[in-house]
Amino acid sequence: MKCLRPVLLVGSMLAACIVSPLAHAQSAPAVAAVAAVAAAHPYLSVEQLRAKYRDAASRFMTIKGVEVHYKDEGPRNAPVLYMVHGSVSTLRTWDVVTARLKSRYRIIRFDIPGYGLSGRISDDVAQNVQPVEIAEGLLDALKVKKVTFVGVSSGGTMGMYLAAKRPELVERLILSNTPSDPVDTSHLVMPKSFVDGIARAKANGGFNDRPYWDDYLGYFAGDPKRISKKTRDEYYDFNRRTPEKYPIALVARIGDGKQATIEMAKVKAPTFLIWGAGDPLLPEIAANHIARYLSNATISRVLMPDVGHYPPLEVGDRFAQLIAAYVEAGTPKL
Repeated sequence: MKCLRPVLLVGSMLAACIVSPLAHAQSAPAVAAVAAVAAAHPYLSVEQLRAKYRDAASRFMTIKGVEVHYKDEGPRNAPVLYMVHGSVSTLRTWDVVTARLKSRYRIIRFDIPGYGLSGRISDDVAQNVQPVEIAEGLLDALKVKKVTFVGVSSGGTMGMYLAAKRPELVERLILSNTPSDPVDTSHLVMPKSFVDGIARAKANGGFNDRPYWDDYLGYFAGDPKRISKKTRDEYYDFNRRTPEKYPIALVARIGDGKQATIEMAKVKAPTFLIWGAGDPLLPEIAANHIARYLSNATISRVLMPDVGHYPPLEVGDRFAQLIAAYVEAGTPKL
C-alpha cells in the first residue's frame, strides 16, 4: 500500500508521511480549527517541553527574531562539529554521537525553530528569514570560524546550502540520508499498522498518538529494536508540541529542485556520505544522485545496508567512529 497523503508538510524531508494540523500558513478559520484540535488532545507547550527536557547544557539565543535552543559542548579549542537534525526530530538525534566525541571535539547542535525546545515562528520570521540564516547566525554569534558540518536528512540540506553560501566557514560536509531531488514517496509500502496510524491522525485533526511513533520509527529503521523506548517517548513528546502556524518555515528544503541544483554545484568542501542503505525513502540510489549533484566536491562514502533513514539515531556509536575516521584520517589537512 502506498503512503497516504492526508495533510502534508510539503517539502519537509519525511513529512509526506506525517499528518499535521497545519501544513503552512492558513486562513483564520483553519487556524481556529487547529486551536480546537489542540484543546482536545494532549499537546505540550514549548514551556512544558522545556520544563521536562532542558538540561545543564541547554542554552538559548535569539537569532533573526526567533529563540533558538542549542548546546555547545567539548573543549573550546578543539575542532568544531556542527550537527543539524532532520525533519520531525530534535538535537537529541545526536546524543550518542556527542557523548562519544565531545572529549576531543567541540560539538555545537541546535533545535531547528518550530521543533524541540526552540521558540515559535512569527509571521515576520516566516516571511523574511531563510533556514540557512539560523545556522549561519548561531555560528557567527559564537564566533566560530570553521566547522565540519554534520547533517542527517533535511539537516544535511541545510549543510549544503551553508557550504554554498559560506565556503570559508564549512571545511567539510558529512551528509547522512539527505535528499537531492524533490522527495517522492509513491514507492513506499507500509505495514497496515502504520497506515492505520496515519488514518487515526487524520481523524483526530492531525494529532499523532504514541503508537504512531512506534510505527514511524520502526518503519524508517533498519532494525526497529535499535530504537529505544526513551527515543520513542521523546519523539511522541516533541511531536505533540502545540501546533505551529509555520511548521516547516525554517526547515531547509529541496523544493522543486531548480535552485537546489544550482546551490549544490557551488559546494567545494570535501563531502562524506554516511548512508543507511536500508532506508525505504532514500536508498542507495539517492546517495548516487547527491554525489552527482555535488559535482565540484570530492566525495567519499560508506554504505550501511543494515541501517535505515536515521543512522545517528540508530547506530550512533558507528556513526561517531566514521566521523572521527573521516576528519582525522580521511581529510586530516585541507
